[in-house]
Amino acid sequence: MVNIQMIGIDHGTAPVEIRERFAFTNAQSIKAMETLVASGKVGGCVILSTCNRTELWVSHEGDDSLPLYEMLCALKGVETGHFEDCFVNRSGKQAVEYLFEMTSGLHSMIVGEDQILAQVKKALENARNAQVCDNVLEVLFRSAVTGAKRVKTDLSLSTANASAVELAIEKMQARGFAFAGRKCLVIGNGEMGKRTANALVRLGADVTVTVRQYRSGIVEIPENCSRINYGERYQVLPACDFIVSATSSPNVTIKYEDLSACPMEGEKIFIDLAVPRDIDPRIAELENVRLYDIDDFPVDATEELELQTRAARELLAEQEHKFISWYECRDLIPATGRIADYMAREVDLRVGSLVRDMGLDDGQNEKLTRAVDTAAGKVLRKLLFAVRDTAGVDVFRSCVEAMETTYENA
Repeated sequence: MVNIQMIGIDHGTAPVEIRERFAFTNAQSIKAMETLVASGKVGGCVILSTCNRTELWVSHEGDDSLPLYEMLCALKGVETGHFEDCFVNRSGKQAVEYLFEMTSGLHSMIVGEDQILAQVKKALENARNAQVCDNVLEVLFRSAVTGAKRVKTDLSLSTANASAVELAIEKMQARGFAFAGRKCLVIGNGEMGKRTANALVRLGADVTVTVRQYRSGIVEIPENCSRINYGERYQVLPACDFIVSATSSPNVTIKYEDLSACPMEGEKIFIDLAVPRDIDPRIAELENVRLYDIDDFPVDATEELELQTRAARELLAEQEHKFISWYECRDLIPATGRIADYMAREVDLRVGSLVRDMGLDDGQNEKLTRAVDTAAGKVLRKLLFAVRDTAGVDVFRSCVEAMETTYENA
């Protein structure tokens, strides 16, 4: 059927220390996609890399499956013999169904969360900018985004609008940690960092945010937060109770050697929400240090959530069907165009004399004729695609073939 393949690793198949080996920054993903397409092995590709997952999507000619695991390992410089069991391969309709569900947040650690939709859109944008997204993947990902928007509009998943930040804070509170009046340092002023700072401020914490030095431009920080330069983080850290690192940088933000040299004042709670991890995991060995990473905050499923998830899958099935129908019938698009042209010419013959009798000047005559031709083509395509979506691919093919034969023989 569909020559679409994907391979993915996520929070359900591997811990963070393995996932981070396969994570990509935006710049890295663009370079990797360009390398893949330049190799001639794929027609198009999209790389999605988030805190919880890395996925490689490709479309290609032929019926043979591509060795995506080996290709991904080559891009990341990872030995192929160690992690293959952590990956899931999907192709054809199974891959299509998964993408629609994943984009809607049904496979997220926090089911229904908002960030995954924006991350999928960003992955598609990266592929477009790199000019590696062919028509098949373009339509597939756009269709998945449309389906996800419908889910968010028509349904209210019980954990929707939550994020890893809110979940981590909620879990910490459940374990007896209070944030009101506590000094907190948030490393990172990107989307995740700002979300973290805002959540802590709402709880009454005294929040300081690190900001990197830029040559130009004004860097905004969340309201009611203090700011320091990123390079000063070890100077203020000893006075903080909670330190949260949430950057998209591939570099470590808290190093074992530097932290062990800091004078500690009481117990420190470190929360690492990044993938790759921001904080050297060895700091957990230090006295009075507790370290949590993103895998320490799992979500418990509820009966209500399971019902909502089932409803979302039913809603997405319609969008998936439309994509599959488009894919299986895309070779008929030129034929529908020819039929539209035939119809326009026949309409001209039938109403041409009436238009001429209206006494319009040449410009008005041409404008009206062009409008009628366009409308006729749109009506035809709407009817044909309605047949495709309701009666099925076989009936659609028969209709197109019969109509083209009729006009060719007229």
